[in-house]
Amino acid sequence: MTAQTPFKNRFTAALLALLTGVLGGHRFYLRGLQDPWAWLHGPLFLLGLLGVWRFVAQGLGDPLTWTLLAVFVVVVIAVVVQTLVIGLTSDANWDARWNAGAGRQSANGWGPVLIVIFALFMGVGSLTGGLAYVLQRFFGGS
Repeated sequence: MTAQTPFKNRFTAALLALLTGVLGGHRFYLRGLQDPWAWLHGPLFLLGLLGVWRFVAQGLGDPLTWTLLAVFVVVVIAVVVQTLVIGLTSDANWDARWNAGAGRQSANGWGPVLIVIFALFMGVGSLTGGLAYVLQRFFGGS
C-alpha cells in the first residue's frame, strides 16, 4: 500500500496567500516547513515594515528607508502575484501539480476567483494610496 499525498485545496491556498502571504502561510501549506522561500517571507516583510515606519517618521531623505521600502513593495507584489496565480490556476492544472497522488480531484468553483478579485482590489487600493502619499510628501504636502 502506497501512502497518498495530502490533498491541497486551491481555495485554502489562495485564502492563505491573501491573508498570511506576507508571512509565507500559503507556501507552508503547500510545501511544508522545509520550504526556504516560505521562511524568507516573514523577515523580509518585517524589514519592509521597518522601511514604512522610517518613511512615515523620517521622510524621504534616507537611502536606507528607500531600500527597505523597496523590500516591502517587492514582498507585497510577490504575494499578490502568488495569490493571482493560485486563484486563477484551473482545477485540472492544480491537481496535476499538487494533488497527483491525493486520490481525489478539486472542484473549487468561484471561491478562488473571488479571492483573486479581492486581492486585486486590495492591490490597487494599496498602490493608489501609497502612490498618493509618496507624491504628497515628495511635492511638499504635509
